[in-house]
Amino acid sequence: EVWVVVVAAAGDVFCAGMDLKALSTGIGEPLNVPEPDGPVRIGELLATLHKPCIAQIQGPVYAGGFLLVGGATNAVAVEEATFSLPEVKRGLFPFQVLAVLLDLMPARKALDLCLRGQLLSAREAKEAGLVTQVVPAAALAGTVAQLADELKQASPTALRFGLQAFQELKEVPKSGQQAYLHDQFTQIQQTADAREGMAAFLEKRSPNWQNQ
Repeated sequence: EVWVVVVAAAGDVFCAGMDLKALSTGIGEPLNVPEPDGPVRIGELLATLHKPCIAQIQGPVYAGGFLLVGGATNAVAVEEATFSLPEVKRGLFPFQVLAVLLDLMPARKALDLCLRGQLLSAREAKEAGLVTQVVPAAALAGTVAQLADELKQASPTALRFGLQAFQELKEVPKSGQQAYLHDQFTQIQQTADAREGMAAFLEKRSPNWQNQ
């Protein structure tokens, strides 16, 4: 039933990353959500969501917060937002973030962000490929809502097929990619949304998507 996901935060910071106090002492704040039953792999969760995901960034993003921003299909940030990977200054390294960054930007740029831990402005984050859009704070919610509405005009089935193929294509050898994609196109033609979309086009009407 979910067609589009928006990841937003309350407060002044979008995400501060891991609780270093808890990591160092083993004592953290009481959890207000169920304890995970295994390793928390946010990057994999977002990659296998196979639905459009918009990060609505109202404040600074640190460390592991890059997994949320980099894993989203769209990232809209306010002009005042900043982005930093300070792990190396704490004797750590942003291993999981590096994997996400390598999907978004050249390897040297990704490594530079991890190795130097410098602070990026929202504009610099957009230039690096981490952020897709920068807007004034007053326009953030409206911009995200408009983007979500635009995405909802498309077939959710087509978006799901496309995002799944985008992820799976990384594991397909170059020699087999066109065959794989042709097979995906053959499969999507059999869906109810594809039949509805083509019928609506021929009948000059708006489609009624069923997400099937």
